[in-house]
Amino acid sequence: MALTLYVDTARWRAHQQSVVDQFPGIVPVCKGNGYGFGHERLADEATRLRADMLAVGTTYEAARIKDYFGGDLLVLTPYRLGEEPVPLPDRAIRSVSSVEGVRGLVGARVVIEVMSSMRRHGVSEDDLVKLHTAIDDVRLEGFAIHLPLDRADGSDAVEEVFAWMERLRAARLPLHTMFVSHLSATEMATLQQQFPQTRFRARIGTLMWLGDHDATEYRGAVLDVTRIAKGERYGYRQEKAAADGHLVVVAGGTSHGVGLEAPKAVHGLMPRAKGVARAGLATVNRNLSPFVWAGKQRWFAEPPHMQVSILYLPSDVAPPAVGDELVAHLRHTTTQFDRVVDRQSA
Repeated sequence: MALTLYVDTARWRAHQQSVVDQFPGIVPVCKGNGYGFGHERLADEATRLRADMLAVGTTYEAARIKDYFGGDLLVLTPYRLGEEPVPLPDRAIRSVSSVEGVRGLVGARVVIEVMSSMRRHGVSEDDLVKLHTAIDDVRLEGFAIHLPLDRADGSDAVEEVFAWMERLRAARLPLHTMFVSHLSATEMATLQQQFPQTRFRARIGTLMWLGDHDATEYRGAVLDVTRIAKGERYGYRQEKAAADGHLVVVAGGTSHGVGLEAPKAVHGLMPRAKGVARAGLATVNRNLSPFVWAGKQRWFAEPPHMQVSILYLPSDVAPPAVGDELVAHLRHTTTQFDRVVDRQSA
């Protein structure tokens, strides 16, 4: 009895291959919780795709995954002076976003991040002169630019990369490799045409692993079903049942990420109105669960427990049986499954 991630393996892998075909030289990204699949699984998939480089989030992730992937490991979190040293093989490449960071990595393989309109981290145009001397002491693998997903100001992603390429060229810095993110295949082709001597490499995670939503599905097993009458008390908080119905105990709780939700960027009146409505219902302990039964998402009877959730079903809905599995709409990047089941072999 578990929260299970089912993978339509043939379909999932076909999507991966389509992304690889669109982005020659792609660097698959495996960070966080491994996009719901786990680092080891994605390392295996990247190996199967013959990727020569895999991007991970932190040095700790690189240390964990180094025995599962034999190619280069690009650490995305920039190096900081004074950080805790983590032993890594020479095939590990560090991202760096400051001149001081470059100077602190003498002899290391590095990718230098430039400051994009994300305004997260990266060297500035003013740093380029100092950078010109600092790179003599490192093994420069290329530059990188991390771009925003949305462009509310109408700016153009290709123009932003183009402008940085021109700045780097004017500073007489090497342009042999540029790592980019959040560009379409068409935008990549445009840049490649403008800079034929540069190898553009797309760092891609979400599109790679989660781009085909129908290739994966979470399901929670039903552990118990109990009839309850109006007015009866139940659960940790001894709430009163508002009407006759059933309590359904299903695998999947807070330890799996059920009931946890990352903040989202909301655009438009309708999504905002729905958000306000959900917040209002939560103030009276009415929270919609991610579990679906009889074609509808069902309400939590009370907040999810550590490993299970209890749902309330009204009396006019036939309850599931113990052992049935309920589809759960969960966010891959915040979910930990009990097991993964491949529905097809490739």
